[in-house]
Amino acid sequence: MKIALVDSGIGLLAAAAALRGLRPDADLVLSSDPDGMPWGPRTPADVTAHALACARAAAAHEPDALVIACNTASVHALDALRAAWEPGLPVIGTVPAIKPAAAAGRPVAIWATPATTGSAYQRGLIRDFAGAAEVTEVACPGLADAVERGDERAIGAAVADAAARTPAGTAEIVLGCTHYELVDDLIRAAVAPAAGPGLRLYGSADAVAAQALRRIAEAGRGTGTGGGRLTVLHSGRPGALGAVADRYPQGRLVAAGPTATLATPATA
Repeated sequence: MKIALVDSGIGLLAAAAALRGLRPDADLVLSSDPDGMPWGPRTPADVTAHALACARAAAAHEPDALVIACNTASVHALDALRAAWEPGLPVIGTVPAIKPAAAAGRPVAIWATPATTGSAYQRGLIRDFAGAAEVTEVACPGLADAVERGDERAIGAAVADAAARTPAGTAEIVLGCTHYELVDDLIRAAVAPAAGPGLRLYGSADAVAAQALRRIAEAGRGTGTGGGRLTVLHSGRPGALGAVADRYPQGRLVAAGPTATLATPATA
């Protein structure tokens, strides 16, 4: 089995690590776009063009599924990507986990990039899936870029800023950018003092990984086992994960190969 993941940068590590946990034998192709990132400020047409280029580079490695491990690309490019490859190759997008976060009816905060916060897309998800839960949208300027650079000081400042604007008593936090899942422990620690009881964080990686495996099975693909091999593409060129990825548990898990395990932070 071989699974390809596409993102502008290292946000794809969250879903890649989840896939490592579910199928350690699966070969992974990580296709990012250091030449064109960040995608957030780009127009929808530009995002689609860059996502298609990364996906073409990944698809050349003949994966059994193509995971769009990026909220921005899923918003703007998913239809074009599916038109290009489905039904032959399953294409899986990433959607913020608003529905499960709102299921208990407790106060919800959605941490997302400034471009996504307040967007018609996110407001539509809130309308369709939040039910009676009180939802606050929290823009997180600079957080994704800081995570991408591995800049601990900038990460801390961006997390603290967003935490200060998260209403006291918030019980559920949706991580609306895949980069944020790489620092979920820092987000939990920052929000916990003012949070409601039993604070819970919701990323998309686990659900995306499970959906990818379901789609592969439904398509009758990936019947063989792989060796847990890793292929890294940077704007279509062969590359390596690099030192920044090694700063995050998910990056270390993906780099270490199929025998590694991911330590899970304790629940606050």
